[in-house]
Amino acid sequence: MKPISLVLTSILIVLASCQPSQKESKSMQNQNNLTAQQILAKPEYLAISYGGYRENTRDIQPTIQQLKEDLKIMYALNFRILRTYNVRLPHAANVLKAINELKKEDPNFEMYVMLGAWIDCKNAWTDKPLNHNEESEHNAIEIERAVELANMYPDIVKIIAVGNEAMVKWATSYYVQPHIILKWVNHLQELKTKGKLAKEVWITSSDNFASWGGGDVEYHTPELEDLVKNVDYLSIHTYPMHDTHYNPVFWGVSHKEKGLSNSEKMEKAMERALSYAISQYDSVHNYMRSLDVDKPIHIGETGWASFSDRHYGPDGSKATDEYKQSLYYHKMRQWATQNKIKCFYFEAFDEPWKDAQYPNGSENFFGLFTVDGKAKYALWEEVDKGTFNGLKRGKYTIKKTYDGNLEDLLLDVQMPPIKNEINFNH
Repeated sequence: MKPISLVLTSILIVLASCQPSQKESKSMQNQNNLTAQQILAKPEYLAISYGGYRENTRDIQPTIQQLKEDLKIMYALNFRILRTYNVRLPHAANVLKAINELKKEDPNFEMYVMLGAWIDCKNAWTDKPLNHNEESEHNAIEIERAVELANMYPDIVKIIAVGNEAMVKWATSYYVQPHIILKWVNHLQELKTKGKLAKEVWITSSDNFASWGGGDVEYHTPELEDLVKNVDYLSIHTYPMHDTHYNPVFWGVSHKEKGLSNSEKMEKAMERALSYAISQYDSVHNYMRSLDVDKPIHIGETGWASFSDRHYGPDGSKATDEYKQSLYYHKMRQWATQNKIKCFYFEAFDEPWKDAQYPNGSENFFGLFTVDGKAKYALWEEVDKGTFNGLKRGKYTIKKTYDGNLEDLLLDVQMPPIKNEINFNH
């Protein structure tokens, strides 16, 4: 019988040989703690906008367990970076907590966050007169909370976005002038230089392409020029789906395409929708280069609703259904991946609170999944591959919409109108 000390020494040697070296451990840790620059440059790391709300009001916040369910579903699809929109409500902080817990449960779990800080003008969402040149007193609190969360979860929060569509002038109920966004971007950049925020955190604002100089010249102000120069990258939004109603220059079936099959007609129409989005991206790029600035431009939002019975539905532009949503999703993903552009696709799950007063409104149907966890047509192949095996949303396993019956789905698909024949009365 060997002496106990010799046995213990042998056990320790064996255990030590099974453990990664300090260098290997640090390498593994670094692999799951990338910088914003590294994450945005990795085409295999897919990005998505995420709201976990399952009811028709945000008063009912999703639980940590519900958030974990969603995170596991998104992780299975190779989504590695999420975008949230405000820190005033508990949702974003709970998302970070849920990710942190999942990382503790499984060291291989990897998920990062682009943390949104909501920005409003003076008197937004009140009965008082709006002042777009001054800001809400809530903005400072929002920024302070975003910094607090970024410092609390430095391995998760990699980007802070100051405002969401906060400069575009059609956001009439809350938009601000660029100098307000610039103020807070500069504030965050200064915190980085002072060591009060990790210098690797990238700062941006996520806004409509026009607000970033890609639209009307009224947006081309000295403050916007300074903003372009002071953010770490530009996060732009582009929504061809909305413009099938508001500016349908690209939309519809041309007369020379009348002889094509229905699937070919839709393919052509959706290719033009993608080209329209690319043209908006290019317009921002051209404006940025006109300022002699060269920095990354990524897509902070783009998406396509699967249902609407008004502007984009059967009596409108006939744009919204799961078939067209699938075409846009895959075409946009392919283009973004090929061009090494990060695309925060909008969005992961349907959120019925978005237009609670009108349940059939398009805003409620941008998700790749329904509220009860059904995978829409864009993800049917993932269901077939077993991507979601063992995963649930609430009590529901992940199944296909329409019970996987393509013929039933196609009954709800309407052909895009012949060009210049869109009905604007709905």
